[in-house]
Amino acid sequence: MKVNKELDSEIKKIYKEIGNDVDKRLGEFKEVWEKGGEEDIFAEVAFCVLTPQSKARNAWKAIGILKENGLLFDGEAEEIAEHLNIVRFKNNKAKYLVELRNLMTRDGKLMPKTILSEQGDVFQTRKWIFDNIKGMGMKEANHLLRNLGFGRDIAILDRHILRNIAALGVIDEVPKSITEKNYYEIESKMREYSKKSKITMDKLDLILWYKEAGEIFK
Repeated sequence: MKVNKELDSEIKKIYKEIGNDVDKRLGEFKEVWEKGGEEDIFAEVAFCVLTPQSKARNAWKAIGILKENGLLFDGEAEEIAEHLNIVRFKNNKAKYLVELRNLMTRDGKLMPKTILSEQGDVFQTRKWIFDNIKGMGMKEANHLLRNLGFGRDIAILDRHILRNIAALGVIDEVPKSITEKNYYEIESKMREYSKKSKITMDKLDLILWYKEAGEIFK
């Protein structure tokens, strides 16, 4: 791997400047899993169902609106869709949220933390999410796990990440589409860079997000 030294230096400089903020944000993610209730965990899963082809801030705002209106945990798809105008494919995503609620319910109670905990290590859990939660692909499965504090060794291969790791020389070019197999291959190369740079994958994601957007969010 021949890394672009100029961009590599820029990334390390950004990390030095915002490292404390990155650590704080990752700590907040971890706290959701460790101290949050079942509804808090469900909200994080639901957020990642809403994010595909939509802005993260809009997706999180939509989750807040659904909670305020008492629909996230009880609403029907038609009711939920009325409040999803700020995300794309609102009708499909409303249906996915209802299916998600059913998947994460046992004996009439929401139990996402329990159910996710039963799936094994982070890689096994990711596979279960990818296979079972409608509307979530590999990127979203990793996004969810990172937002719950388990992102140290997995990559959220969003467009901004792919552009940057291509510019870094980690991959040759941004792929037009990504299969599951290809995702693992790119992730492995990013993991190699992560080890060389001594910046964990979850930190790299937030650093590259900051580089593109000028902020640290979700």
